[in-house]
Amino acid sequence: MQLTKGVEQAACILALLATQDASAPITSEVIHTRLGGSQTYMRKIMRKLVVAGLVRSVSGNQGGFSIGRNARQISVWDAAIAVEGDFASFPNSGLIDRVFNDVEPLANRGSQVLNDLFSMADRQYRTVLEQVSVHQMLVRILQSEIIPTVDWNESTDNYAFFIRKLRNLLHEEPSNNH
Repeated sequence: MQLTKGVEQAACILALLATQDASAPITSEVIHTRLGGSQTYMRKIMRKLVVAGLVRSVSGNQGGFSIGRNARQISVWDAAIAVEGDFASFPNSGLIDRVFNDVEPLANRGSQVLNDLFSMADRQYRTVLEQVSVHQMLVRILQSEIIPTVDWNESTDNYAFFIRKLRNLLHEEPSNNH
């Protein structure tokens, strides 16, 4: 099974929002600038994340997007399912029953066995992704229990200054990062 690039974009968006200073939502322009690619596609992903409650849309002059719930409460599965919708890895088209229709009920049993096997695999896949939150992913990436926050909107105003500030923040000792 291969997920679309939308899942990777959703992961990036959630990482941005989970590390965004809570006092200011991120503008869609900043998200698009950071992601690149099609603005229309990015908006479709954002809409799916908003509908799923993972992202909150903030209207007004100082509007944009913020994380919809605590990053500890958003699983990787939540992000994948928000973008992809419910999915099954085995699309049973009835081919087994057609190919082996002259040896029924064996064909039907074969189809059922294969369906059951992929359903079991899908449940395990889901279980693994449900057990990892956006927060846990950031902890693994940053190798720190403390997740720093920044105002990503500043990254388009003065990029060089923002990058210096971000790098300094990421290299601080956890005891100094409050």
